[in-house]
Parts: sequence; C-alpha cells; structure tokens
Amino acid sequence: VQRRIAQRLMAQGATLADPERIDVRGELTVGSDVSIDVGCVFEGHVHLADGVRVGPYSVLRNVSVGANTEIVAFTFFEDSGIGAGARLGPFSRLRPGAQLGDEVHIGNFVEIKASTMGRGSKANHLAYVGDTTMGADCNIGAGTIVANYDGANKHKTELGDNVHTGSNSVLVAPIRIGAGATV
Repeated sequence: VQRRIAQRLMAQGATLADPERIDVRGELTVGSDVSIDVGCVFEGHVHLADGVRVGPYSVLRNVSVGANTEIVAFTFFEDSGIGAGARLGPFSRLRPGAQLGDEVHIGNFVEIKASTMGRGSKANHLAYVGDTTMGADCNIGAGTIVANYDGANKHKTELGDNVHTGSNSVLVAPIRIGAGATV
C-alpha cells in the first residue's frame, strides 16, 4: 500500500528522497514540485501546495501547507495551517489551532499553540506562543514565553503589527501590546 501511495505521489509531481521511507497514514495531497525527505509521517488530512519542501523525520497531522514553504528536519505539526513562503524548523512544533500567515519563520525549539501569526512574523529560537493573536512583521526574541495559563484558566494575548520582544521576555496573559512596541 505504501509503495502504491509513493508511486501516486511521484506521478503527481512529488520528489521522494526514498520512496521506501515515507509513511502515509491518511490522505496526503500534493501540488507540483513538492519534495519529501526520508522518514516523514503524514497522518489524517495533509495538503502540501506547489513547491513545498519537507525535511527528514517530520510528522504532519491534519495540516495544510502553503506554496513554497520549507519545513526543516524533525518538526511535528498537528491540526494547523501554514501560509505560503514560510520557513519552519528544525525541531519546531505546531499544536492544534496554530495558523501561520505567509512568510512566517518558526525556528529551533519553538512551540506555537492555538495562535495566529501575521505575515512575516518570526519566532526563531526557543519560544512558546500560546493563545496569542499576533500581527504582521512581529519578532519574538529567543526565550520568549507567553504565560497563558494561571493554573485554572487560559488567557489571551494580543500583539499588534511590528511588535518586538527581547530575549527571555515573559508575556503574562491577558495582555495587549500595541503596534510598533518593543518589550
């Protein structure tokens, strides 16, 4: 079955680094010029638009990925949407409800949960963003944490466009940070 799935994907325009080392456990649809490296697992409904590149040992579950997005090695994404031209990983995680705009960058050891990130926003290193609405062109500094849980309830964080947080910032929800602010 996996061999037939691999052959179908290649006939649709996907390049598989090793057709024997792909694991499709649901429905995977691909656009043209998609590249999938070894050891990737696809569960549920996954769509990869034209030009998407998936690095080795990534797991995607119920995810839609926009055109020309690069997913680097060892990523885990579930129940999320990713815009076009994004770059994600390595070692990043999208939890349920993550919605990333076009040209978003998510880097090493960054976890996003139930949050939206506007076009061109970045969280490149060691960060947790949960229950957050983020505008365009924001930069989340290394070690930034959105503290969204008070022990009993989850709270929301709102960041306007062009918000920048410095390294090791803790945003204690509920909080609203206006456009152009620097923390």
